[in-house]
Amino acid sequence: MQIHNLKRKTPNMKSALVGRGGKRGKTSGRGGKGQTARAGNKVRPEIRDIIKRLPKLRGRGKNSFLSIQVKPVAVNVGQLSVFKAGEKVTPKNLAEKGVTKMYKGRYPAIKILSDGEISVKLTVSDCNVSAAAKTKIEAAGGNVK
Repeated sequence: MQIHNLKRKTPNMKSALVGRGGKRGKTSGRGGKGQTARAGNKVRPEIRDIIKRLPKLRGRGKNSFLSIQVKPVAVNVGQLSVFKAGEKVTPKNLAEKGVTKMYKGRYPAIKILSDGEISVKLTVSDCNVSAAAKTKIEAAGGNVK
């Protein structure tokens, strides 16, 4: 091996060619003429115009003081007369008997109020019960869990 046959481990970087035969010549990768050929070219994105047309939604507006929790469905003690003595009163049973309806595919929260009279012995569970309704249910021989 002679000294003129040796090759460098890292050859010199070649400078970019300019002109008709180079990689970056004439339009320098900017295409033809027009808006996109100019310096500082910025084309406004179309999606931005669509977004600007949408209304601004800030906060919850006039509903800001309303609770986002679902309010319980009020069921009076008088409506529990559809149950027979010894039956269990649950949100599921109330929906099956037609006293309440399902809400968004779920059984709603129930609050039992004291309006009306009850004479059958019932077991109430998984429901909120007012104090007056509780005394009426217990007076009829039932219990609240």
